[in-house]
Amino acid sequence: MKPNSGTLVINIMNGGKAEAYEGVYQCTARNERGAAISNNIVIRPSRSPLWTKEKLEPNHVREGDSLVLHCRPPVGLPPPIIFWMDNAFQRLPQSERVSQGLNGDLYFSNVQPEDTREDYICYARFNHTQTIQQKQPISVKVFSMDSLNDTIAANLSDTDIYGAKPVTERQPVLLTPTGSTSTKVELRGNVLLLECIAAGLPTPVIRWIKEGGELPANRTFFENFKKTLKIIDVSEADSGNYKCIARNTLGSVHHVISVTVKAAPYWITAPRNLVLSPGEDGTLICRANGNPKPSISWLANGVPIAIAPEDPSRKVDGDTIIFSHVQERSSAVYQCNASNEYGYLLANAFVNVLAEPPRILTPANKLYQVIADSPALLDCAYFGSPKPEIEWFKGVKGSILRGNEYVFHDNGTLEIPVAQKNSAGTYTCVARNELGKIQNEVQLEIKDPTMIIKQPEYKVIQRYGQVSFECIIKHDSTLLPTVTWLKDNDELPDDERFLVGKDNLTIMNVTDKDDGTYTCIVNTTLDSVSASAVLTVVAAPPTPAIIYARPNPPFDLELTGQLERSIDLSWIPGDENNSPITSFVIEYEDALHEPGVWHYQTEVPGTQTTVQLKLSPYVNYSFRVIAVNKIGRSQPSEPSEQYLTKSASPDENPANVQGIGSEPDNLVITWEPLKGFQSNGPGLQYKVSWRQKDVDDEWTSVIVANVSKYIVSGTPTFVPYEVKVQALNDLGYAPEPSEVIGHSGEDLPMVAPGNVQVHVINSTLAKVHWDPVPLKTVRGHLQGYKVYYWKVQSLSRRSRRHVEKKILTFRGNKTFGMLPGLEPYSSYKLNVRVVNGKGEGPASPDKAFKTPEGVPSSPSFLKITNPTLDSLTLEWGSPTHPNGVLTSYTLKFQPINNTHELGPLVEIRIPANESSLILKNLNYSTRYKFYFNAQTSVGSGSQITEEAVTIMDEAGILRPAVGAGKAMTSRQVDIATQGWFIGLMCAVALLILILLIVCFIRRNKGGKYPVKEKEDAHADPEIQPMKEDDGTFGEYSDAEDHKPLKKGSRTPSDRTVKKEDSDDSLVDYGEGVNGQFNEDGSFIGQYSGKKEKEPAEGNESSEAPSPVNAMNSFV
Repeated sequence: MKPNSGTLVINIMNGGKAEAYEGVYQCTARNERGAAISNNIVIRPSRSPLWTKEKLEPNHVREGDSLVLHCRPPVGLPPPIIFWMDNAFQRLPQSERVSQGLNGDLYFSNVQPEDTREDYICYARFNHTQTIQQKQPISVKVFSMDSLNDTIAANLSDTDIYGAKPVTERQPVLLTPTGSTSTKVELRGNVLLLECIAAGLPTPVIRWIKEGGELPANRTFFENFKKTLKIIDVSEADSGNYKCIARNTLGSVHHVISVTVKAAPYWITAPRNLVLSPGEDGTLICRANGNPKPSISWLANGVPIAIAPEDPSRKVDGDTIIFSHVQERSSAVYQCNASNEYGYLLANAFVNVLAEPPRILTPANKLYQVIADSPALLDCAYFGSPKPEIEWFKGVKGSILRGNEYVFHDNGTLEIPVAQKNSAGTYTCVARNELGKIQNEVQLEIKDPTMIIKQPEYKVIQRYGQVSFECIIKHDSTLLPTVTWLKDNDELPDDERFLVGKDNLTIMNVTDKDDGTYTCIVNTTLDSVSASAVLTVVAAPPTPAIIYARPNPPFDLELTGQLERSIDLSWIPGDENNSPITSFVIEYEDALHEPGVWHYQTEVPGTQTTVQLKLSPYVNYSFRVIAVNKIGRSQPSEPSEQYLTKSASPDENPANVQGIGSEPDNLVITWEPLKGFQSNGPGLQYKVSWRQKDVDDEWTSVIVANVSKYIVSGTPTFVPYEVKVQALNDLGYAPEPSEVIGHSGEDLPMVAPGNVQVHVINSTLAKVHWDPVPLKTVRGHLQGYKVYYWKVQSLSRRSRRHVEKKILTFRGNKTFGMLPGLEPYSSYKLNVRVVNGKGEGPASPDKAFKTPEGVPSSPSFLKITNPTLDSLTLEWGSPTHPNGVLTSYTLKFQPINNTHELGPLVEIRIPANESSLILKNLNYSTRYKFYFNAQTSVGSGSQITEEAVTIMDEAGILRPAVGAGKAMTSRQVDIATQGWFIGLMCAVALLILILLIVCFIRRNKGGKYPVKEKEDAHADPEIQPMKEDDGTFGEYSDAEDHKPLKKGSRTPSDRTVKKEDSDDSLVDYGEGVNGQFNEDGSFIGQYSGKKEKEPAEGNESSEAPSPVNAMNSFV
């Protein structure tokens, strides 16, 4: 055993046999407070036995028949991984027709001629010992019907009848499992694998169903071409009958597997350490579940509690130990053992009886400085037994801090989420328990944020000019800022042209290379701000007489000094066109690998016309040159002559080598292939090598063609591999490549996070904690955790609604997170899932929690109805979001005079179950403003406002009142400003105007005639017209009288004249062209034998309206 450690080291490297150490080990740790014990640790040596020798007969099979090649690997520890390969170490292809079973056997649903081969080899890989055992090759010979017929024909005479039956189709038959039913027992949390492989022609298709239920979503997977049903993380709910159905065109067959899920013990509540003070009570709870139900046993300091020293304060009640009035001698370590036939659980819990007065561990008068509007965290680390209660005060005689503006953490820390200037001051932390009290003061200072009040601006400057960027800042006077300037996110060039002042940056004699983005960064000990601006440098306008242009292309290219890896190139420059040539760019073409594509080779100064170029092997080079000046680039020169270099082995290996699995049992090795000219010769290939990191000593290698990917199959799930890829061609290998670390494929996480706890901080914010899952169960790169949470119901309404789940993702190996935006006084549920690159793991059990009450929203409406002389009726609706239990409503109101000044405020408290109120004893003809809100036990919600007016006395008569002298004057003034009074005056004025218009029309038309007045005095509804021949009254015979009445006429169909019709219109008496007067002056045109009255146009009546009718129409 290592010194000063509990680690036991067993070393057999220098001799000894592993079998000698096989057994069960347990560790005990002991001191004067008690003894703790570990779980049992089982040590067994790994075994990888050889295959038993056996004589394998060749398999002769007829085309279309089924076939099973048995593997029967040796029993090893741990069990081996089985796979089938050929003599060339290539995996045998598998399909719906040919596949490997869970037992390692190779099944053929029907054999085909192409299945004939002599190297079916079963391999068993023992990972722990890093050995691979192989079975003797198995030979399979498939006889097709054509070859069988030819054989028969060769042995028969021409007169014999021969011929084998052609391949016949067959209904499905199950090769495994056999029979119609079978059973399967699996443990909770494990992976359930069910298999059905069928024979038949055509090849059967497998389908799986669960009788009386659905296959579990998100946990069900189909493997081996749907012949294997895989359910991960099984539970008792997955027990039942699973049916596999094999079907082809001729029929179907099925098999029912009865699955029973048992469970090793698992924790419901594991015992936890208990710290008690003398005289206190406490309990240790040990609850576990399993199938069958586990038995619970207790130990004290590693000894069964039945024979352990007695403790009068201790009482065992099944899965609970109850402690009453403990003393310091009651300290001990208790072990809980939960066991059934499938396993056991063991947990240690330390009961520590301790009497300690409070201690505060945070230094006294510690100073905290924060920027305004930022969070402030004030520490108060404490210790004591019993656990002290923590309270915070502000100021010397301040009251205890409470409310939503503070967050009180379990470790004693006080959090001010948004610290303001008035948050500064002295804060006192008080810790107290039964043994004493202690306090500590800390100081909080709030600093003004640093700001850039004048930021640098975008500048365009001519070459060789001067530019300046400003960066004027404002900061807290107690903080010392530092200003740093960057160019393109890097330090300023070490150049004396750059002058950094107190609040500016000046660049003298600007050149083209000064182009870029300049950033001003201001840092203090508490915050940092920055601002950027872009500088664009342009050329000064040229002199009009001088024309600048790009240079002409070089010419007369010549190749000299040809060697295997170098050559000299020379040229003659073209005209520079008033702008000196600054450089020459040399490009090359590889006519062997990429004809027509030009690549950059090098660049030389503009004063140089010869260059030595480095060459690569196996490239057919040609070169061209481009001249460059400040205006731009010339056209390329004509290509040089071609030069073909000799072949050689590769100089470099592929780049960007990666090993990433695409499936849980493979490793995909990828790389960027070498470009054509990088191959250095013909026959480019790659040597791909891999080995499991820290496990394999030898590399496994394979040589592949010029590709960019190789897949290694049969790997363990998500284990690290060392990978390297080396290039080679017909002339040899490239240098030894570097190794990279990759991982085999990921699989979905196996377990859910445990011990999910929720701490509700306030009515809209909660904090969730969970235990991280073991990394080995993640089975991939840990991406983080997802928290699914949803509102179950509102506690104030008790009405369920559609559940809308929300998801928050917390990156990395975090074990807590905040849930914002919760609704107050509501019931929520959540669960947590771990996420890797493959996806999400199983969800933790749903955790329920409730948010406390908050302040309500404003009432949904406020209506004011039924105004009277001295009362108003108020009606309202309850808040849309009560956020708790309403305790009451508050109504405030006050009068408003003509100058909009507010009178005294009256407040009324109304019970929460009321929805209306009649306010009495109000002043009449007075405007009131109302303020209305609701309350819960937390406080008042936002208010809603409304205005209303009481009505004045009937008929506007002001009733006298005692002491109303001043009030009377006020009321008379108010009448003139009322809306109803102004409307009445407007109506009277309009009526007078209409009467004046009617009188004016009547005066222009004239009054009644004497004859008409007489006729009106003796009005007869059936008066007859006079005949022309004898002057007597006869029947009126005007032909037009039978015409229908014109639209708008007031005369009824029986030709009677109603009293309400107008009597003043001269048109009805024939005034106009046909109107005539008799010798006595009477009007007789109406009684003439011929009446040619013109029809009235439009929709108007043919008579003029009388004043009476006009008034009736108005009224």
